[in-house]
Amino acid sequence: MEDQPTDSGDLTTGSGSGTEPGPTPKTKAKAKTKAEAKTEAGTGAKAAAGEPSDSEAETDPEAEADTNPETGTDSEPVTDTDAQAEPVKVAHRPPGRRVKILAAVGAVAVVAAAAFAGATAAPYLIDRAQVQVKLDIAGTAADAISTLWTYTPEDMESLPDRAAKYLGGDFQVEYRKYIDAIAAPNKQAQVSNNTQVLGAAVESMDANNASAIVYTNSVATSPVTKNIPSLRYLSYRLTMEKHGTHWLITQMDAITSLDLTPRL
Repeated sequence: MEDQPTDSGDLTTGSGSGTEPGPTPKTKAKAKTKAEAKTEAGTGAKAAAGEPSDSEAETDPEAEADTNPETGTDSEPVTDTDAQAEPVKVAHRPPGRRVKILAAVGAVAVVAAAAFAGATAAPYLIDRAQVQVKLDIAGTAADAISTLWTYTPEDMESLPDRAAKYLGGDFQVEYRKYIDAIAAPNKQAQVSNNTQVLGAAVESMDANNASAIVYTNSVATSPVTKNIPSLRYLSYRLTMEKHGTHWLITQMDAITSLDLTPRL
């Protein structure tokens, strides 16, 4: 009986073994090159036909949904927690010493400015009030003289009543007596008199008393004198007293009386 040969322990067997030999590295490289060529050819054909490539088809749809179509950036949905976030509370800090000092200085400046304005405005307001009072006195004196010495034969008897609102004290009584004395002869002679005030000024004034001067031109006509006008330039000094809100004439003195009647 012949001895059998023992196993040499070599992992690679010949063609006569029961297993097929695996591919060599060179064979694997060639197969990989052919597969990549087929893949690139298929990708180019899909691109030419307008179909998406395999890499594009495998893009995650959720990633595309997360992309903002307008800006192209990823956008995250706003949650109720973000919309209703509580405001941050900051502890109250009392004003510092510097702020208090500046506020005090500002308040003092405002008070000083107001006091200065008041001190400056007070004399102006007083002067303006005095001017207004003088205008009232001069206006009353001018209206009174025009009313007292303007009349016609028809209304002369009612002259004291029209002039009463400008007169006070004893002078009101004296004026009424004087008009009553000349009313009849003037009415008979058809005398008409018109007095025009040229100017009026306040001579002196205090709280309840005043003195005013009034300058007038007076023209009188009558059929007796063939209606030749009698021209007179008259000026009066009026003593006035304040009764309530009205100034009344209590005395009247003639200062100037100049007769300018033409002599024929």
